[in-house]
Amino acid sequence: MSISKRIPALLLAIAVSPLAHGAEYLIDPTHTYASFEIDHLGFSTQRGQFKRSGGSIEYDPENRTGRIDVSIDAASLDTGFALRDDVLRGEGWFNVHDFPAIIFRSQTFVFNDDRPSAVDGTLAMLGTIRPIRLDIKRFKCGFNLAKGLKGCGADAVGVLRRSDFGMNNGLPFIGDEVRLYIQVEAYLP
Repeated sequence: MSISKRIPALLLAIAVSPLAHGAEYLIDPTHTYASFEIDHLGFSTQRGQFKRSGGSIEYDPENRTGRIDVSIDAASLDTGFALRDDVLRGEGWFNVHDFPAIIFRSQTFVFNDDRPSAVDGTLAMLGTIRPIRLDIKRFKCGFNLAKGLKGCGADAVGVLRRSDFGMNNGLPFIGDEVRLYIQVEAYLP
């Protein structure tokens, strides 16, 4: 059989082969983004993102367990306006000099049928650790043909109060409630 006739069969075998259960997936920083939304003076919703993140995910669908560790580089904050970004990186806001990382660590996966629907964990920011739930809006594990690797991806969203972390600057004019979004892809090494 020629190689061109074997490729479709090989790709099908790879695509339907089971994912490694309980394996550790490394977060792909080129396809993982943390972003946020916050009310600005009641006029608009301001958005920003963090351009660098890393970490790992362990996922075992058979046992409905897993672990997520995501580290976000606070200094990689980008709102699209350099002057505002410099202010937000400063002591009155994210204080990236003293607190360079924002860290999410999972504690419990929540399942709806066979699919994870949320993950409960903690968020560490500005030297404070608080519980947070991330609701999973999209989830998929499989073989990524473009990367040639098995992996998982998800879109998750949670809500926090920045004042719970001691970030009180601008209150009450700039909102206290922050919507945190994390879009993640992670692959077997």
